[in-house]
Amino acid sequence: MAQLIYFSSVSGNTRRFIDKLGREARRIPLMTADETILADEPYVLVVPTYGDGHGNNAVPKQVVKFLNVPHNRDLLRGVIGAGNTNFGTTYGLAADVIAAKCRVPTLYRFELFGTPEDVEAVNSGLDSFWQHTPLSTPRP
Repeated sequence: MAQLIYFSSVSGNTRRFIDKLGREARRIPLMTADETILADEPYVLVVPTYGDGHGNNAVPKQVVKFLNVPHNRDLLRGVIGAGNTNFGTTYGLAADVIAAKCRVPTLYRFELFGTPEDVEAVNSGLDSFWQHTPLSTPRP
């Protein structure tokens, strides 16, 4: 089964959402100075949006470091974004930035640590996504 890779800040909101999904997942290290992980199979990235509410620095630096490893980018198949709707048009922006740059789809957005409906939608959506996304075929 393909995995999830995620980043969660000290607040732990994204980690709490991942825990509710009940799927295999690996966490990108919290500290930028720590060595990043290497993906070992195709994955979907779950990422919160950072920044100033105007779109600047939306992608956490730890995620940038992780995706700057070509091997990690090559195995990325989709992105799920976390955010806060209080930030209006920048809600979930990190997922859109990554999706555009890496040419993969944004699969879903959830607020803070997600609702039970979000958990159900993401689990169902991931099952469908992986049925239609071959694990061994490189992305475009």
